[in-house]
Amino acid sequence: MEINNKRLLSVDILRGLTIIFMIIVNDPGSWSHVYAPLLHAEWNGVTPTDYIFPTFLFIVGVSIVLSLSSKVGNQNSKKPILKKIFWRSLKIYLVGLFLWLWPNFDFDNIRWAGVLQRISFVYLFCSLIFIYFNFRSQIILLISILVGYTIIMCFVPIPGIGYPDLSVPEKNWAHYIDSILLPGVMWEDTWDPEGILSTLPSIGTGILGLIAGNFLIKKNNIENKIMYLGVFGFILLFLGDITQYIFPLNKHVWSTSFTLLVGGISSLSLCFCTYLCDYINLGNKFKFAQSFGVNSIFSYVLAGTLTFIFYSDKLWGVGLNKLFMDNLGDLGIPLKLLSLAYAIIYVLIIWIPTSFLFKKKIYIKL
Repeated sequence: MEINNKRLLSVDILRGLTIIFMIIVNDPGSWSHVYAPLLHAEWNGVTPTDYIFPTFLFIVGVSIVLSLSSKVGNQNSKKPILKKIFWRSLKIYLVGLFLWLWPNFDFDNIRWAGVLQRISFVYLFCSLIFIYFNFRSQIILLISILVGYTIIMCFVPIPGIGYPDLSVPEKNWAHYIDSILLPGVMWEDTWDPEGILSTLPSIGTGILGLIAGNFLIKKNNIENKIMYLGVFGFILLFLGDITQYIFPLNKHVWSTSFTLLVGGISSLSLCFCTYLCDYINLGNKFKFAQSFGVNSIFSYVLAGTLTFIFYSDKLWGVGLNKLFMDNLGDLGIPLKLLSLAYAIIYVLIIWIPTSFLFKKKIYIKL
């Protein structure tokens, strides 16, 4: 049984699920009332929420392989491909800046780092890596990145601080480099979880996606593709578990153990989705997620812009989320449940235009 390399239901659906969960995590009814699994770990350690964004970056790598594999063999086609890659990366980055500025457009307080900005860098560098590095070289590059990052973050002394202390946010190279080189507003005042140095291992997450994508384009039957993804996932989980004793699990600095662990979870998730959607043909049961997956950046940006209507008090005098929480909270409904319910309602609101585009087969690609 063969599967189409250009568009896989499993990839679209897994991508869509990550966007849905991103919206749920980013847009609760109240930040004061959120279930613990829907919050990021404060520092070391992980929660289910910490897996969502890395899985999206993993899928970025997979998608690069599926979209470029038939094109990179032609030397004459590289120039227009490179032009499209650079242009798309720039557009994604600029949209990330727009989301931060919206709706006040305070140019004196720009956050140059961010989720879409990181996606743009991972897409750019992983595309170039796929074009110019063969499969074996991609693996060597990945190992070099993760080993080098581990050595820097764990063993190289920091000026004015000494050896890194990974038990606190302020005594590591990622914090140090952000504090002296990253301009503008940072998410944590003096450092940013999407900062400069931690972008390097996040590119490693994208390379893991390239490797998984290579499994999918091989001329093997789908059973073997599922097996490769599963074995790859368990190997990464094992390596992540071992390396956490050297470099603790930490999303904020995208630690090596975190990169490997979430890479394993992403590969196993893709393995399961491939089995479910492309092997036993249950993909048509997940059209809700698929509609988000085929227009993932659009869905994410739409959710970011419509917060002005559904969360801000500037339009109505009071946030609709606050009205929802206060009025239903008076009925005795648990506030954390209400907060989650509002986030799910918001997902459904975003799904209305997303579903329309999906039914019309309109795919908005930056």
